[in-house]
Amino acid sequence: MQTIQFELPEEILLSLKETPAEISQEIRMAAAAKLYELGKLSSGRAAQLAGIPRVSFLQRLSRYRVSIFDLTETELTEDVRNA
Repeated sequence: MQTIQFELPEEILLSLKETPAEISQEIRMAAAAKLYELGKLSSGRAAQLAGIPRVSFLQRLSRYRVSIFDLTETELTEDVRNA
């Protein structure tokens, strides 16, 4: 396993009113969600990055406004019309 470190200004910690562990988890989840949204990670690998089970990861994606469906608006409209 690789470790990536970066500095976080103290003001950010104070503004967020969270512990370093909580912020670390939030950053991991946000990064995983974005990398999943960009198609760079599968949901399983993104969940691994977030440190949570895949089902939990998929459930939390809505907090980041990331869809678990990979459909264009036209495809979704056609699916609804055909339902």
